[in-house]
Amino acid sequence: MIGVVEPRIAADLHCRVRPGDARAAHTQTTMTTVGASLAHNAAGPDGRPAILHVQSIAVVTPGGELRRADRATRRELFALVAGGQGLFGALYSVTLDIGSLSRAVNEAAPLEELSSAHALRLLVPPEKVDSFLAEAHGRCGEWRMPLAGVEARRTLAENDSFLRWARRDYVAVALHFADPPVLGAAVRATQLRRELIGAAIEHGGSFHVSCTPEATRAQAEACYPQLQEFLAEKRRVDPCERIVNSWYLHYRRLFAN
Repeated sequence: MIGVVEPRIAADLHCRVRPGDARAAHTQTTMTTVGASLAHNAAGPDGRPAILHVQSIAVVTPGGELRRADRATRRELFALVAGGQGLFGALYSVTLDIGSLSRAVNEAAPLEELSSAHALRLLVPPEKVDSFLAEAHGRCGEWRMPLAGVEARRTLAENDSFLRWARRDYVAVALHFADPPVLGAAVRATQLRRELIGAAIEHGGSFHVSCTPEATRAQAEACYPQLQEFLAEKRRVDPCERIVNSWYLHYRRLFAN
């Protein structure tokens, strides 16, 4: 189940619900598998985070124990695994809510193209998108690093995950940058991205914690005040650090002091 490609599940459901509907081929989530979707708590085709479509999980902990969890039993583990970047164990199985997935297919919103690994992914309140984008274009012009494209998608709130990015309804805005024309542009690009993260925060928004390493510690604390406690839970559950990845190492360094 964990390795099943989620777009294939969604497309199959769409065909059953609406036979012959051409949208089935384009109905997908922002992650390629159920396991990856849950690890990042990625938004589904209707904008709802992945955890809202999950009934229960079974996970092999760093200590080698197989534990089952849901919203009633081991709720804390359930919340840590969803959006936990794969740090709290290896998923053994996921029980999906087929009714919820069917509704997600029926209510599918246009999906942003995720072709650029270098896109800056920010979260902006729906009513602030226009003013934020105007400021973003202005800041990019000041740095002489124009945007190559902007994509947006509505996302919805959830209250089940520990390290939740979807604290309210947002518009997920992906900013794509043209390749910098000069050497030494990487530092300037990082500074620009931090300015844009700051602009999103000033507009009442946030950033995707799973893929925005440019954020400063102050920005991370402003958007994810629970992040330090999340890292502490990681050390408690996995004191020997049997499961680590680049995301964890980055934030461990960022909060080292």
